[in-house]
Amino acid sequence: MERRFESGTVDLGSGRRFHVESAGPPDGPLVLLCHGFPETWYSWRHQLPVLGAAGYRAVAMDMRGYGRSYAPTDIPSYRVDRLVGDVVGVVEALAPGRRALIVGHDWGAPVAWTAAWLRPDRFRGVVGLSVPFAGRGLLALPGDPFGEHRPSFVQRQVGGEGRLFYQEHFQHPDQRAEREAEADPRDWLAAALYSLSASPPLPEALAGADLSRLDTKAAVDVLRATLCVPQGARLRDGMSLPEGPLPWLTDEDLDLYAAEFARTGMTGPLNYYRCVDESWEHLADLAGRPLTVPALHVGGDRDLVTMWSREAAERAHEVATDHRGTVVLRDCGHWIQQERPSETNDVLLDFFSDL
Repeated sequence: MERRFESGTVDLGSGRRFHVESAGPPDGPLVLLCHGFPETWYSWRHQLPVLGAAGYRAVAMDMRGYGRSYAPTDIPSYRVDRLVGDVVGVVEALAPGRRALIVGHDWGAPVAWTAAWLRPDRFRGVVGLSVPFAGRGLLALPGDPFGEHRPSFVQRQVGGEGRLFYQEHFQHPDQRAEREAEADPRDWLAAALYSLSASPPLPEALAGADLSRLDTKAAVDVLRATLCVPQGARLRDGMSLPEGPLPWLTDEDLDLYAAEFARTGMTGPLNYYRCVDESWEHLADLAGRPLTVPALHVGGDRDLVTMWSREAAERAHEVATDHRGTVVLRDCGHWIQQERPSETNDVLLDFFSDL
């Protein structure tokens, strides 16, 4: 891949070194981009040049546990306040004394939301892609939008009898998820990226459904049919591969992702899921505290996460004092900024311009 961005390392001390890729004027307003699972900074490759050309200092980081960044192996190191500490530290290192804009996708979204929630002194605007703000609930699970119940309890309710919701599958102590994904990282990533995008046909579970109006029961039914793993099975068994390159993901893109995960393994990324209960407990005293900075949620009309988290998105005004709404992109699956890069860039620039 031709290097188009400025590559660097932010050293926060005590071994906490974070790889970043940047674009735009060094003195421009800082926009920090936080990726999700299973991705790297590279998921923002379409946003960096556009934001940079618009005058922002756009910085995409490899999150803790990913790529060339700090990757502890113990589960408690992935508690959400520690992830927030990473992004706050990067902002303070890159823009001392200035407040930044923060954007997150997938797992990067709960990190971005929580950072803006806990540290409005460091962030002046937040955008969450796919996952809306859910307070201590983090992942806005169906029937529990703001974390009223312990995440592991909700995950078991979603899975139902004889099945594991994929998040519970990822947390299994025998590391079955690592073994499955690391056996052939390229195959696993290709299947995951394709299956959760808008590229494949709609699953049978969604045939005839109004995807914008799924209630909690319908959302759970869809998840049981698409993202739950029968006991003893693999998540990969329910995924499929494209017949050729995807319109939004080249073979070169996929090779880059696969090489990174073949080198680093999956334990760090999967530890985000293994720490959800501990994060929920840590945030208990903050339940009911509102998010006060300007906020925007962006979803995809074919994104299962946007579907299951609809209640949290619709009730955002109850937990955020300056929520600017939800933008749902058409013909868009879970990988929002990669599947619909131009539309994502337009939404971000429009939101930023109003701040």
